[in-house]
Parts: sequence; structure tokens; C-alpha cells
Amino acid sequence: MTTKIELYNFVLRLADDNLILAQRLAEWCSCGPILEEDLAMTNISLDLLGQAEDFYEYASELNGEKSEDELAFLRSEREYYNHLLVEQPNGDFACTMLRQMLYSTYAKFLYEALLNSRDEKLVALATKGLKEVKYHFRHSSEWIIRFGKGTKESNERTKNALVELWRFTSDLFEMNETDKVLITSGISFSLRDIYPLWKAEISNVLEEAGLEIPNSENNIIGGINGIHTEYLGHLLSEMQFLQRAYPGAKW
Repeated sequence: MTTKIELYNFVLRLADDNLILAQRLAEWCSCGPILEEDLAMTNISLDLLGQAEDFYEYASELNGEKSEDELAFLRSEREYYNHLLVEQPNGDFACTMLRQMLYSTYAKFLYEALLNSRDEKLVALATKGLKEVKYHFRHSSEWIIRFGKGTKESNERTKNALVELWRFTSDLFEMNETDKVLITSGISFSLRDIYPLWKAEISNVLEEAGLEIPNSENNIIGGINGIHTEYLGHLLSEMQFLQRAYPGAKW
């Protein structure tokens, strides 16, 4: 495969992560525990949607045939390359905030590393997205610390969320042929380089919250190769309904 094809696959992966997580957070709209947090989650969802739109636009340029809308809404489940973590159900508020913290920490170090990419467009998109994901990390990590130090129930709910979601974190650092080609060409980098940074940041937050990383060998991977959990199909059926019911519909 050529570098252009691999770059397209990589950009599509970044777009899919943002779109799917934005859709998950949008499910909280009008259902937040307090009005302020309802608005905060909606705004984070819009941030992620904006990043997804930017990446889909670039992917569309690289593809040369499909529009941003077609890439976002008219692919099948196996054609999405988002990580498994972002497609997991919202659960309770502790679960949502933990999922957000785990992903935002990853995105923060990912975008920081992409600032050194040889691809100028990727550098520009990473620079723009970095400002937002730093806020997403700060917001979600503050909630995790609050939950951990809060009531017995809030502490237990966060522990349960850790056990449920931790098994999907290894998937964030999986690589395939796309990564190998882009690393060689200087466009991307080895995700193993940011794993220690990610884990140290997560450990610091959990330590402050009085929580621990769970001992789990049940690591589930496959997202970047189009292998997903059962939840993505249900999410897509709802998200894609308008485009499939009314092909070519535009606002």
C-alpha cells in the first residue's frame, strides 16, 4: 500500500474515535445529573464532533471519492476503525467520566506527539484538537478524584467502572500495518512511546482519588482492524438512520 492510503486509514481512525465518542456523550443530553454538567457534556460532545468533522474532511481529500458525510454515516460496522473504549455504553455518570478520562489522556499525548509529524495537515489538526482535549482531561479527571474521595457509593461505582473499562485500554495502543508505514515515513510514531506517559498520568489521577488500576489480564483488542463489540452496531443504527432513510439529506 502507498503512504497516501495508509495516511487515509490513520486519519479515518482519528475521525472515527471522535465521532463515536461524541455520539455517546450526546446520549446524555438533557439527562445529566445537574444542569451545569448536562451543558458541559454537551459541549465536550460538540468539541469531539468538530474534531471528527475536521479529520473526515481531510480523509475525504485523501480518498478523492467519498464526501465527509459518506465517510461518517454510510459505512458498515466493520469499516469503522475507532477504538473499542469509545463505543462502550455510558453506564452511570462515573462510568462516563472514567471513559472520558481514559480516552482524553490518550488523545492528549497522541496529539502532542503528532505535533512532530511530517504531515503539515496532521500537525494543524493536532494543534487545534489539543487545546480541547486538555480541557476534557481536566474536567473528567477532576470528577474521578471527586468520586474516589466522595461517598462510599461514588467510590464503589468508580471502582466498578474501572474494572469494566480497563480491559479496553490495551486496544488504544495496538498498531497494524498502517502504523508501520507511517512510522517509517515520519508521519506518525510508535504508540508504545506514549503508553508510559499515559499510564503515569492515569496512575497519578487514580492515586489522588484513592483508587488503583485493576489487575486484569482480560485485554480486548481489535478496534483499528474493524473488529468491534456488540455495542457499535446498535450505536450506528441510530446515528446513521437519517442518512440511510433519506439518502443525500443535508441541513
